[in-house]
Amino acid sequence: MPDNTVAVYYELSIVDFFQDEAFYWSLLDADEQAIALRFATVLLRQRYVVNHGLLRLILAQYVEDSAVDLVFKKTEWGKPFLYDYPQVSFNLSHSGDCFALAVSKDCQLGIDIECYKPRQGYEGLVKRCFATEEANAWYDLPDEERGLSFYRYWVKKEAFVKAVGKGITVGLNQCVIDSDYPQRFLKIPIEYGAAEHWTIDFLEKDDVLMAVVCDKQALAVTYQLVSTCNDYLQA
Repeated sequence: MPDNTVAVYYELSIVDFFQDEAFYWSLLDADEQAIALRFATVLLRQRYVVNHGLLRLILAQYVEDSAVDLVFKKTEWGKPFLYDYPQVSFNLSHSGDCFALAVSKDCQLGIDIECYKPRQGYEGLVKRCFATEEANAWYDLPDEERGLSFYRYWVKKEAFVKAVGKGITVGLNQCVIDSDYPQRFLKIPIEYGAAEHWTIDFLEKDDVLMAVVCDKQALAVTYQLVSTCNDYLQA
């Protein structure tokens, strides 16, 4: 994989994958299986098993290893990495039955996927999680546009904090999206370098929003549905 490429594998619904749950279960290690068994419902267990089975299959292709043999460790802040292949950068996201995985090399990489559903209470989240510049731009929008706009900000912010590996402890209001040019940051915390050195890529489809954030410029981001390559992955 070229250094300036991010490959994104996604699926808007993994329900059809549940029929192969036993196969995906067989790929998981003991810790993953223990986590799966703790879920309160069958649906939550199936989602976890399929999501993590797909994660293993896709990463195994990149490192030319067995999906079963991949060893995952976590940083002190809980971000997973491949113990034997630290040069491989990846990040997993899921929302309901949606799945998204970004893979690259030697970079800070984050992805977030969200299913848009109209809701109440955006104002409280905007107050806590948006910078002043973002909040002002958001309030300038007509009421009917604010819900979807909120999610467009949210997925990019979430992808950033996942990329740096410290989650919301970074402060979602500290990574500021440029409202005029929403594919770039206006500001980020100083410890993560210059805002202009980070790249945002964004995809919106069928009320599903997805953002990829990386600390490399001039990225080529490719998107591929998992269902179009799943037979190859399982081969």
